[in-house]
Amino acid sequence: MKPQTLTKGGGIVVLLILAVLFPQVFSNPGVSVYGVFAMVFATAAVAWHIFSGNTGYISLGQAVFYGSGAYAMGIAARDWHMSPHATFELLPLSAAVGAIVAVPFGLIALRVRRHTFIVVTIAVFFIFQLMAFNFSFTNGSSGLGFPFLNGTQAQVNEIFYYIGLACTVGAVIIAWLIGRSRFGLQLRAIRDDEDRARGLGVKTARVKLAAFVISGALTGLIGAVAFYYDGQVEPQTGFDPLFDLALVLMVFLGGFGSISGAVLGALIIEPLRLWINTQPALNGYGEILLGGVFLLVVLFMPRGIIPTGSEFITKVRTRGRPAVIPATTIGPAATTPSSPPASPPVSSGGAR
Repeated sequence: MKPQTLTKGGGIVVLLILAVLFPQVFSNPGVSVYGVFAMVFATAAVAWHIFSGNTGYISLGQAVFYGSGAYAMGIAARDWHMSPHATFELLPLSAAVGAIVAVPFGLIALRVRRHTFIVVTIAVFFIFQLMAFNFSFTNGSSGLGFPFLNGTQAQVNEIFYYIGLACTVGAVIIAWLIGRSRFGLQLRAIRDDEDRARGLGVKTARVKLAAFVISGALTGLIGAVAFYYDGQVEPQTGFDPLFDLALVLMVFLGGFGSISGAVLGALIIEPLRLWINTQPALNGYGEILLGGVFLLVVLFMPRGIIPTGSEFITKVRTRGRPAVIPATTIGPAATTPSSPPASPPVSSGGAR
């Protein structure tokens, strides 16, 4: 096994151990809440990467799945009179609802490309938000409450943190398997040149829709976790445009097209957002600060932290030399100093 593979594998194991120990070391609810929402957004960012990072289609409608999953859990728990711990059994239902919603959403939005696709996702998002405000089963602007989970705040935080961590690990594994599969290769071919991919036999519409559905299922799942932890879901929070903007910022900061970049961006941005919201002096300026961060990333580090850092490390290790040795020029062998010089060519014109 290559040393690089061993190093990468060892690093993943260490990070996973640190993640598992986090709520045990930082048991203070004021600190562990950062971990809960970091796991929520790490899962959502990886789900966004599965579709947008692989295909290059920038989706600003992920909140449709996020809110749909939360409302599915809230409505089912209310109508079926679920107990607090039994409500966790509804998580697969929330994932299924996210996947089901993604089918008609994808069939509509994926008929267009690139910039038009972004506009369509925004339009569908606002349609879902308006439906949540006006439908009776969503309880309108009052929103839905969830069963109250008994226990101290530290115990509740620990439960939701480990559920969020399990969702994050599951999403990363799914994204990794997709990236190493033929399916992932087809998605990246679409990102590079969709027309050429179709010409090579890729069923582009089917492949894009499949990735969109997987992304929707994971986002619906983690949306249910997030709002069960909050205790309530409302139209303006379940279908929040800032959620989509935050996901895009996280992925671009960490590294667009990279699983590790999506996770890193979430682990940086979400705790930062929570900290800003706790500072009275910064009240009302949080979105402005995050927008400024996004502009700085796009201007000075457009590829994100992971790709830029990898390039810098490679440059330092190779000391400025090219990482790949140039191929030897093909041609006649050079004469050695010991060989006699070649005779000058004889003119075919002869003596005049």
